[in-house]
This record gives sequence, C-alpha cells and structure tokens, in this order.
Amino acid sequence: MNLLFETTISKSVAVVRAGFTEALFVRLAPGLIPFRLERFDGCLKGNEVHILLGPPILRQKWVSLITAEGTTEAGWSFVDEGRILPWPLSYWKHHHRVDKISNDSCRIVDDISYQCSPAFMTPLMKPFLWVVFAVRPGRYKAFFGA
Repeated sequence: MNLLFETTISKSVAVVRAGFTEALFVRLAPGLIPFRLERFDGCLKGNEVHILLGPPILRQKWVSLITAEGTTEAGWSFVDEGRILPWPLSYWKHHHRVDKISNDSCRIVDDISYQCSPAFMTPLMKPFLWVVFAVRPGRYKAFFGA
C-alpha cells in the first residue's frame, strides 16, 4: 500500500536539505501517539533512527535504516526502511525527496510504501497513517518559514 504527500517550499533544495535534522524529525512526530526519539544519526546511507511509540505499558520500538541517499540536478533524496516495526507493520519504505522547482523553491515528497501482518490490516492502517502524515505539509512550511 502507498501514501504520497507533496509540499512546496519557497526555499532552495540546499536549504531544505540542511534542515533535515533531528529538530525537524521531532517537529514531524505524530501528535496522536506518545513518541520518544532514542537515536537520530542523520539522513545519510547507513544512518539509523530509533523511536519508541505508545504509552509506557504498550510501548513499541521502531528502528529505521537509511538505505540510500543522493543528490542530482533534480534534487536530493534518501530512503528509510523499517528494520524493527511496531505491530501491525511488517514492511516500511519511505522515500524522502526534495525536488528542485527553481533556484529558490522545491517540493518535499513523502512517498511511503508499507504492509501489515496480518495482511487484512494493510488497508485498515491507511486512514490512520494518512492522518499521521497529512500534518507534515503544514509542519514543513512552518519549520522552513515557507
């Protein structure tokens, strides 16, 4: 199953790329779920992100590995893939792209693929994940002042 969100920002690709920091990651955290960031290495290939989700009694771990990162004339991107995922997720691949529109504007793209186990949960998770990620455009704009 896929989700796709796009946000136009009035900043250059370089400015937005430099802003993909721990501070932005925390700002993007879903407000619906208790969230604690345990580790944030960055957005380069081989980096890891470790999160604890949920209230203490139901807390689940999420570990993602950055499996790709690169810059081209068209922009910058990186991919995080889930290695340890909270139930019911069984697969997670999030392609983050910052596509150049002009020298002073770009488009942030969150392109997400996921699966659940059991499989019947995959379509049931889509509305929940949509709500979690639908706040990102506004948060990106506020963070980058665009």
